[in-house]
Amino acid sequence: MRPVNPRHFVDDQFPQRLRPLIPTTLKTAYRAAEGLIADNPILAMAERRGERGRIISLAVDFGFERLVDSGALPFDKSWEWFERPTGKYLALRPSHSIITISQIADPRKQPRNVLFRQCARVNNAPFFDLPEFADEGEVAGEPHILITHGYQDLNFAHLCMPDPDHRKGYRFRSDNLLNLPHEIETEGPPPEDTEVDFESIALLKEDIARFRRDHGGQ
Repeated sequence: MRPVNPRHFVDDQFPQRLRPLIPTTLKTAYRAAEGLIADNPILAMAERRGERGRIISLAVDFGFERLVDSGALPFDKSWEWFERPTGKYLALRPSHSIITISQIADPRKQPRNVLFRQCARVNNAPFFDLPEFADEGEVAGEPHILITHGYQDLNFAHLCMPDPDHRKGYRFRSDNLLNLPHEIETEGPPPEDTEVDFESIALLKEDIARFRRDHGGQ
């Protein structure tokens, strides 16, 4: 299968016109977490115990779930068990991928190498663009996209396509989404990107749909 440019695939799954929702939702969630901590002695104690990140994570998940439920973000969603069933994580589901959300300290590095992310990264093999990886470009699952945001303080947010090799970071990482305007205004249809290989993206989507059918809608 022809490799697909990861940036083009991310653009297909999370269009530019929807991206201002990411910084708006994150900023609202961080403010909400601050308010909850200030108003609730139990959560204030949790922060003192170093659990501020968990409170932020809950607020962020709540915000993105509401985006889906309201129709503002035209995706499906599900709550999936971690590989070791200690809890669940929110999975946003565009047409042909899975998006998860992670707090990280360094925007250049992938989240910690937990097993569910390790398995998800393997599904990004079709985005290798080197001939020596041609045999690894088969669809093994739904491609995995990450929304990453700053840990403790909100100083960055990115859409990312993780490299299957955890040490190599990302096949694609967007510019800092916090720098986006509140809305992206366009007049008329968007200009066509002549560099996008639409045929390769369409073929990849067909392979993903076939994988889902062959694996019981997985």
